[in-house]
Amino acid sequence: MASTAAGTGTEDGVRRRDWIHIAALSSAGVGAASVVLPLVTQMDPSADVLAASTTDVDISSLEPGQSIKEVFREQPLFVKRMAAAEIAEVNAVDIGDLRDKQTLEERLGAGNADILVQLGVCTHLGCVPLGAAEGEEKGEYDGYFCPCHGSHYDAAGRIRKGPAPTNLVVPEFSFQSESVIRVG
Repeated sequence: MASTAAGTGTEDGVRRRDWIHIAALSSAGVGAASVVLPLVTQMDPSADVLAASTTDVDISSLEPGQSIKEVFREQPLFVKRMAAAEIAEVNAVDIGDLRDKQTLEERLGAGNADILVQLGVCTHLGCVPLGAAEGEEKGEYDGYFCPCHGSHYDAAGRIRKGPAPTNLVVPEFSFQSESVIRVG
């Protein structure tokens, strides 16, 4: 038999003080979780932001040499099916002559022969270059021309002349089928 000291209330090693500590710590843990959980979940992106994080583009109607403009994350997106002549012209450029050295294959991505996807935002100060729509000024290199400060891009969106420091940005994209690409 276990002996108990008078007035300590110990039986089998459990004391009232231990139980009070366990209850207080449990209450504090639940209270902390109820405060921290809303703070963490409020930082999650909302449903409209998640919906805007990807854009599906139908490319089934694109003919060689034709471009379409879409919107991706509230920025213009240029999607172009490059013609064989454009591909040959872009590949003929010596990579050493380029300010931002990228080959056409690097810009198109692995397993992609002719669909060029890029953000339609000049890398100088964020203007929207011309050249994606029919009849727009394409600049000296038959690609894109930024009317704000005179940057000229070739058909692959590589900077060739003007103040823009880098090529047009190629966002992450994947083919969902032969006629649909998902950007983002």
